[in-house]
Amino acid sequence: MWYVTSQKNGITASELQDLLVLGSYKTAWAMRRKLRRVMVLPGPGLLEGIVEVGLTSWSEGQSGANGSWTRRTSSIVVAAQEEGKGVGRICVRCIRDQTRASLHKFVAQTIAPGSTFRTDGLPARMGLKGYVHDGQGQLRRGQGENVLPRVRVVISLLQRYLRSMLGDAIEYHPLNDYLAKFAVSYNQLPSGNPGHLFYRLAQQAMQVAPAPFETLIKQQ
Repeated sequence: MWYVTSQKNGITASELQDLLVLGSYKTAWAMRRKLRRVMVLPGPGLLEGIVEVGLTSWSEGQSGANGSWTRRTSSIVVAAQEEGKGVGRICVRCIRDQTRASLHKFVAQTIAPGSTFRTDGLPARMGLKGYVHDGQGQLRRGQGENVLPRVRVVISLLQRYLRSMLGDAIEYHPLNDYLAKFAVSYNQLPSGNPGHLFYRLAQQAMQVAPAPFETLIKQQ
């Protein structure tokens, strides 16, 4: 857990295998995958208050056996809690598509009921019961104002992080693992305590059900 949480840009399964002197890459991969799965949990609680919600995407490639090369684009939803004029806690996650159902499912899982979620105002973002929806983004855009400024900051940092971690990848990655690591690291920055992230991961690891190897493969 310390190796996974203490490295600024994360750690690969090969590096973990070397550090722990494991005889099997499969074992190192499974250990790392289980810990990153735990990182997806919301940890300190749901976002609340006023939360900006926006979308971005990430493309990665895969080389085929016949020398072909294809790209897959994943939709990523970003939620950034308002904290004065700055950005508070965040949550980022892949979603199946950019439909109303997918976005509303993300909001319900990550933002506390009764909170206000602010979007760009598109109709597909609206209509979720139990929340206040601020969809004035389109009006502000028409007036030349910044739309979802906190989300834009997070997306900029996230894209830079993914480029540094994945670059021009030639194989598909469990992207939610990297998104979870990014969000957890970002949310822990204000504490100023490097051990806090390790402590939080240890806490959350004790609260989840076991994950057999077969389930890890299916979750990729």
